[in-house]
Amino acid sequence: MTIHVHGARLHNLRDVDVEIPRDRLVAITGISGSGKSSLAFGTVHGEAQRRYFDSVAPFARRLIHTAIDPQVRDITGLPPAVALEQRQAAPSSRSTVGTITTTGNTLRMLWSRCGDYPEDVAPMDSDHFSPNTAVGACPECSGLGVVHRPTEASMVPDPDLSIAQGAIAAWPGAWLGKNYRDIVATLGHNIHAPWRELPQESRDWILFTDEQPVVTVVADRDPERIHRPYQGTYSSAARYLMRTLSETKSATQRARALRFVQTSPCPLCAGRRLGPDALRVTWQGMAIDEAQHRPVADLLPVLRSRLADLPEDGTATEAAERMLLTDLTGRLDVLLTLGLGHLDLGRPTPSVSTGELQRLRLATSLRSGLYGVVYVLDEPSAGLHPRDVEPLLAVLRGLVEAGNSVLVVEHDMAVVGACDWVVDVGPGAGTQGGHVLYSGPVDGLADVAGSVTARYLAQPVHPREVRADGPGTAAGPREPSGWLTVSGLSAHNLQQLEVRVPLRAFTTVTGVSGSGKTTLLHGIHDAVGDRLARVEDQPDPDEPTDDGGSVGLASAQGEGRPTRLVPITQKPIGRTPRSNLATYTGLFDHVRKRFAQTDAARERGFTAGRFSFNTAAGRCETCQGEGAVAVELLFLPGTYSTCPTCGGDRYNPETLEVTWEGRTIADVLRLTVDEALPVFDGEPPVRRALAALQALGLGYLTLGQPATELSGGEAQRIKLATELQKERRAATLYLLDEPTSGLHPADVHRLLATLHALVDAGHTVVVVEHDPAALATSDWTIELGPGAGADGGRVVAAGPGT
Repeated sequence: MTIHVHGARLHNLRDVDVEIPRDRLVAITGISGSGKSSLAFGTVHGEAQRRYFDSVAPFARRLIHTAIDPQVRDITGLPPAVALEQRQAAPSSRSTVGTITTTGNTLRMLWSRCGDYPEDVAPMDSDHFSPNTAVGACPECSGLGVVHRPTEASMVPDPDLSIAQGAIAAWPGAWLGKNYRDIVATLGHNIHAPWRELPQESRDWILFTDEQPVVTVVADRDPERIHRPYQGTYSSAARYLMRTLSETKSATQRARALRFVQTSPCPLCAGRRLGPDALRVTWQGMAIDEAQHRPVADLLPVLRSRLADLPEDGTATEAAERMLLTDLTGRLDVLLTLGLGHLDLGRPTPSVSTGELQRLRLATSLRSGLYGVVYVLDEPSAGLHPRDVEPLLAVLRGLVEAGNSVLVVEHDMAVVGACDWVVDVGPGAGTQGGHVLYSGPVDGLADVAGSVTARYLAQPVHPREVRADGPGTAAGPREPSGWLTVSGLSAHNLQQLEVRVPLRAFTTVTGVSGSGKTTLLHGIHDAVGDRLARVEDQPDPDEPTDDGGSVGLASAQGEGRPTRLVPITQKPIGRTPRSNLATYTGLFDHVRKRFAQTDAARERGFTAGRFSFNTAAGRCETCQGEGAVAVELLFLPGTYSTCPTCGGDRYNPETLEVTWEGRTIADVLRLTVDEALPVFDGEPPVRRALAALQALGLGYLTLGQPATELSGGEAQRIKLATELQKERRAATLYLLDEPTSGLHPADVHRLLATLHALVDAGHTVVVVEHDPAALATSDWTIELGPGAGADGGRVVAAGPGT
């Protein structure tokens, strides 16, 4: 039996016909942007979704069909499909590993039905053992484990300033903050004296009062303007902060408010998140939170031991315990097999990598007992040490042996080589791709002359090809110009760790999954961050960044000591279609100025702002300039559909009447990076940004590529390209977490060449990596281990790269 795709035309697919065998492990390969994800997810999984939704109500079906359009003539032999994509975890720290794997529910039932209750505690249902329910959450902290308390020191960081100079940093910005200042002045408080000189009684009232007086205010801000009196309502700084934290839906406002409160463990539950009675119930001597925070590898033997002791024909309670333990051990066994034994069930999902997250979902699917479906997976090997690839393959084989078909979009040649069948898409990216070069047994790919994958499957490229012109190619690793020493790192499984990083060198941090690599990278970031000028990612305020660990101490000696810190992560560059490649890199500002300078724009009085899709004057009002409208789907996360008014152009017809070099502003956003380079050859700022993107293998992306359509690897490379286009004079420390994740080996070598060029220019690069090419070309390697979780967190080897 086969899945036969006829006429696939999604994105860059060129009317593709391909046959894919069912009940087999199939790899879909090709360089980044070749169209492999469009074939696997957009076409195969998209068509399976569309057919399923044909059964829903007609009104909902109309919305769904607008959002899900696989653009394929027909697919025969297609069973139901399940997609497991690489995507960021839910931002809420209330979501945990136990939530994703559903083991949390079973664990709570175990404590509820089989736990040992103190005499003065009545039996409770499973909701009482969840910090996310009203009956289970600690009443003091609402199940968060921490309390946020405003203090004078947190709200007024510099008491030498006066109120007029901004001493009360916790006040909101813009008009509301000025309003509070004017009310305080009207009430008779001295806003021009240094804060520390004000009477304590006045300071306490301004910061903490629960009163909300309404005052007639005459603002005294601009002496050249006449200000009319108005009625202003005062709210203390503490009241404003706590209301913001409890009510705001804005991630930015929440992040700002958290800067001005003192966060500490809850005094009632001591950070354990549950109510007092639930914490007194034990099973095998453990409270439920203690079990949830034991690594799976440690918890599993306890569960197995108890299961072995239970009699076959025991009491009703013992029978329930046996059933629950059988389910738990089965699910946790799969996690152990997938190299996730270092995780604990209480770990927040925002702190789990995308590769780990996908394997958690894979483990859940394996236990679901589905039969006859197509599993479509995106880079299941992402983030895995080579040692952990074999267990992953065993799990994928288990899905096939259970009567399912498995399609994996993969770049790891070890995984590709172990598959039954390979579909190679290419030969290039974007408009140069979209063709199926080969579909057949893996060993047959070697005979396909136009396949880039075939070359890497047969023989990896030698490290010399990465650093062909760089120093150290013949003589070995670069000699460091100095050393950055970070000591006292204690977080997760790192215990008072000390590491030395060579300056003006390329360093790789490696080790098995869960050994502490990412924690070490965060530790270096935090330890040196206060001393260097930082170029940060957009903050994610809901992501837990502090687990109570020590940030450590850092010192640097020798030449090339960095003065800038640039962490480049795989976080999205935006969460809506409004954010795209052109806006993030800054090149769009220059493009808009060029359009505003045209004769047509001047005649109409259009400024550069008219060509921004974020302003009301120029944008399409139906989609508010996004080019897409949000569609809420039944039983699924919402998605986006092309705007029916502007057709994705983002702008209104009047704005599109203006052209530059024969193109509208919407036409420019539809250009790929490769296509845009000759168009903007005479515009140095734009050309510089485009060249940086092209050098990183992103030439296939369009300038208006929405952030919602970018993979984590693409987002990371866009951030790197944005940094590369800058004029760099100061020595910089670059920190990257698995930058080769999701990249074809050909793209890996382009990326590594760029990173080595940074080192050649006098900068320091530290990457967390498993990729053999990255390890082979590094100047210095730090290996953590020897195992994962409690068995890791130590430097087992450090020295020059090989």
